[in-house]
Amino acid sequence: MTDAPPEGGRTGGRSEELRVLIALWLLVFASSAQVLIIAPILPRIGEELTIDESLLGTLITAYTVAQAIFALIIGPISDRIGRRPVLLLGTAAMLIALLLHALPDDYLSMVAVRALAGAAGGLLTGAAVSYIGDYFPYRRRGWASGWVMSGFAFGQILAIPAGTLLAAAYGFRAPFLLFALPMVASFLLIIGGVPQPAVTREVSPGGLLVALGTYVEMLRTPAIAAASLAFGLMFMAMAGFLLYMPTWLEAELSATPGDVAAMFLVGGVASVLAGPRMGKLSDRVGRRPMIIASCLGMAGLLPVLPWLITEVWIAYPAFFLIMVLLAMRLAPMQALLTGLTPSSRRGSLLSITVACGQLGSGAGGAVAGLLYAGYGYVANATLAAGAMILAALVVYLGLPEPDDG
Repeated sequence: MTDAPPEGGRTGGRSEELRVLIALWLLVFASSAQVLIIAPILPRIGEELTIDESLLGTLITAYTVAQAIFALIIGPISDRIGRRPVLLLGTAAMLIALLLHALPDDYLSMVAVRALAGAAGGLLTGAAVSYIGDYFPYRRRGWASGWVMSGFAFGQILAIPAGTLLAAAYGFRAPFLLFALPMVASFLLIIGGVPQPAVTREVSPGGLLVALGTYVEMLRTPAIAAASLAFGLMFMAMAGFLLYMPTWLEAELSATPGDVAAMFLVGGVASVLAGPRMGKLSDRVGRRPMIIASCLGMAGLLPVLPWLITEVWIAYPAFFLIMVLLAMRLAPMQALLTGLTPSSRRGSLLSITVACGQLGSGAGGAVAGLLYAGYGYVANATLAAGAMILAALVVYLGLPEPDDG
């Protein structure tokens, strides 16, 4: 293999590029939807499985810890065998995990199934972003990431409202079975239309000790350490704030499942409108300014929302703004990460950042349950704002803008 040419690892024409984008979009759509659906249906899960309110956040923790572990395992492997085999394995594993959501009948079995889904998510998340880095040149990665990550937004527009209503009508298991359908489509598209980009692969010997040594070496690089810490703080903030937002709306403002579904629909529209535009804008103005602006905007907005949202309808424009700010950093952050290392280490880099992000999310979910039960939703919002301020500081001080490649 040779180093990626200036135009990236593309080997085909526009039709191949379109197949790649659609396959990755479906992957992101289904895998993100099965994570996002947890927050709006958390009350349903608690009711059906008789889970104490303070323990519900650990369902997020089980998912994120498993995702972090498997992301760390698969990253160095993908650097050696390529992203395409990992994408195939991950989509197959996620499909099986989603189907297994039909089985849980108590707290422990639900935790186990969410951990299995997390393991599948660990295979997918870093590989999908790494594939974008392998296939597209740096100057187009913001645009490509924006379109692929719009699958996250459509998950809010289509899957989350539909899943919330399905869970209210047929039980919490129904949404997960629904999300298995686009995962099947992604798996088939990857088999038939997604090539392995022609980029340099890692050729050093593999093994656990080698992988650990690679991670330690990479984390000694200040930029990678800063990116990993920033990811953990950002994910902690969003988990701490969003996980109990539907529960708070139902308890304090008597919101219905339909109200919660509508809120996520509005947020999804915001992500669809903002995501590709923010990614393209970051190709022109740089990634760091947008990431920092997003974090500071979140830090200013989140603490006032529990006081501002006095009626259910106010949650709709508030959530719209939250999703715009999230889109402002999502694609730029991923595009920036793909430029921090050569292609032969890209999978390992994305694994580190994904793992740190998921561990942050798991910690945020666990702490959010305790804060919400003990001090109310204002405490969750305050935690989220503090984490966002720290993330902005880390990016400003420690995360440089990579050279165009």
